[in-house]
Order: sequence, then C-alpha cells, then structure tokens
Amino acid sequence: MSTRREFITLLGGAAAAWPLAARAQQAAMPVIGFLSPLELGSGGHLLDAFRRGLAETGNVEGQNVAIEYRLAGDRLDRFPELAADLVRRQVSAIAASGSGAAVAAKAATQTLPIAFSVPEDPVRLGLVASLARPGSNATGINFFTAEVNAKRLGLLRELVPAAVRVAMLMNPSNTINTSSTLAEVEPRGMGLQMQIFNASTSREIDAAFAALVLARPDALFVAPDGFFTSRRVQLAALAARHALPATYSVRDFVEVGGLTSYGASLTDAYRQLGVFTGRILKGAKPADLPVVQSTKFELVINAQIARMLGLTVPDKLLATADEVIE
Repeated sequence: MSTRREFITLLGGAAAAWPLAARAQQAAMPVIGFLSPLELGSGGHLLDAFRRGLAETGNVEGQNVAIEYRLAGDRLDRFPELAADLVRRQVSAIAASGSGAAVAAKAATQTLPIAFSVPEDPVRLGLVASLARPGSNATGINFFTAEVNAKRLGLLRELVPAAVRVAMLMNPSNTINTSSTLAEVEPRGMGLQMQIFNASTSREIDAAFAALVLARPDALFVAPDGFFTSRRVQLAALAARHALPATYSVRDFVEVGGLTSYGASLTDAYRQLGVFTGRILKGAKPADLPVVQSTKFELVINAQIARMLGLTVPDKLLATADEVIE
C-alpha cells in the first residue's frame, strides 16, 4: 500500500511540475517586438510573410519565439510611444516595418538590436552609417519605394497618355514618406498639373475622394504609405466607383481591383525582415549585417480594370509588365 501511495505522490508531483516547466520554457523564449503601421485584419498576409522569414532561420512563433505586436494603423504618431513600450519590456529584438517605425525604434534605443524594412535610403534616415557597414544596433532592407516614384508617375502617363491633371493622395501624418515622395515627384512633374489631397484616416480617405472628384483629375497617384496599404480595398473601390485611373506603389492594391502598381514586392520585404530578425536572434550583430537593397521591381497591370476604364494598355507596357491580371 505504501508503495502505491508513494507512486501516486510522485505522479502528482510530476503533473504539478509540468506546467511549471512549460512556463519556464515559455519565459526563456526570446521575444520579438514587432512595430508596424499595419492593421491586424488587412495586414494578415504581410504578417504571415514575416513569420515565414522567421521560420527560414528556425524561429517559429509559439514554439521557440514569441512576438509582441504593436500595430499603429492610422495612428502613426504613436510610434515613439509604442517603441518606448517595447524597450521597457526589454524584448530580444525589434522588427520595425516602415520609415516611421524604424526611426522611432532607433530613437528609443541605442542598444537593443533592430531589424528594419524601409522604403527609402536608411543612411539618409539616420538608421545606419553605411549600407555595407551599418555600424550600430540597426540593419535591414531598403525596398526602394520612394526612389521609384518618378518612374511610377511616368508609367501612369504611358498608361493614360491624355492625362494632364493628376491628383496625389498623401498621408500627412507620415511625414517621412510624404517629404520623400514630394522630393522625388515634384521636380519631375513631366508637365503634369499635380494637386495634393490629404488623408490620414478611413473617413478622411472618403472625404479626399469627394473633394478630388469635384476637381476632376485625369488620374490618381497614391503615395506609398503603410496605412494606405491597409486600406487598399477601400482605395481601389473608390477609384473604380469614380472611374479614376490610379497607380499604387505595391501589387497588393492591384490584386484587390486597383489599376496598376510599380515597386518592389512588399510581401518579400516582410519576409526578408523576418529573416534579418531571425539571424539577429541567432546571434548576428546588426552592426556587421550589410543592408539588403531590393533589385527587382514589379510592374503589375489589372487588364480588366483597364478595360472598364476604357483604357487601351500599350503593347510596350504589356510586354514589360511582370504580371497582367485578367
């Protein structure tokens, strides 16, 4: 009887120890602070791409790594507060998507490692000393959205050769991207009459379209912006409703009914952000990891939307497009 009682006691003790062991293992997991302008619902495919990149380095959320998500949505002014919160929590690394998130993370800590994915020159943003030798606690990917804005405007003009007046939709709360876009596009206006419309929330997008429709532009240039990407269904639907040819920075818009896009793959940028973050968790030092620059840019055209707008896509564009969506 005593032997049976001892066995039950041992079994009960082991069972009690299992949750403690599980909690200890969970506590020992490295924690990533994920800082981004995404919204949880509409940004799901990009979060999945980030997790795929992590998995390529052997890091799987919930198994051997935890992620603290800080998604700003249309409140880009919250980046400094969100970054400071991640620093207070002493996360193992910060993964920052977008210029605003990366700059806020860099301002919040000079010691915690940061992996970033930004659409413009990280040297100019003050994130790294040089591309080859970042030299600090931050490194990552430049996917060149800002630098190809003028090219995108030129492609829009090829697609809509009769365009004279072009509306530009900007997010004034995203001051870094807005200033970069204007610096790249305005000096190369190509004789076009450019008029700026601002929106920082979903309601303001509706209001901006109401105003720009009254202005009767010939085409629409949507500035690169993480919040706009999260509202891509709304933007594409409004452009279609008002029969307005529009160009976007990433293919995600065209896949939901936008006319055309030109730029690097945002999905791949998030995947690479996951890879960089995973390498840092494995012990790589950001100061020694050269910044990766996108080398492939996609021209995507939605032929069905073009037909609906009464546009004939030039053969030259059809031949050079990376994808024509029918």
